Amino acid sequence: QVQLVESGGGLVQAGGSLRLSCAASGSIYSPNAMGWYRQVPGKQRELVANIYSSGSTNYADSVKGRFRISRDNAKNTVALQMNSLKPEDTAVYYCNFREIGRKYAGEYWGTGTLVTVSS
Repeated sequence: QVQLVESGGGLVQAGGSLRLSCAASGSIYSPNAMGWYRQVPGKQRELVANIYSSGSTNYADSVKGRFRISRDNAKNTVALQMNSLKPEDTAVYYCNFREIGRKYAGEYWGTGTLVTVSS
């Protein structure tokens, strides 16, 4: 089992910045991918960005150039720096941990942190 603890959500004005952090603990299997998803009421949860233990990254088109994901493999943490925030970035953001290449690969979620961007 892996436990994920998120921090850093809040209220910010459009154009502002926020930094989300997530710490994983428990049975950490590598290789893995850590990332952030977001969800608004009535819509499916969507990938914002993820980063593999190798360092490769993926970003949603809507956040490219504005958000940056990073991780510390030694501390099992992942961070999402969000700049130039827009009202449409308002959502609950969930930290995700996914094992890679394991026969019964596990996937784990944090409880979510709310990001609200006011116009």
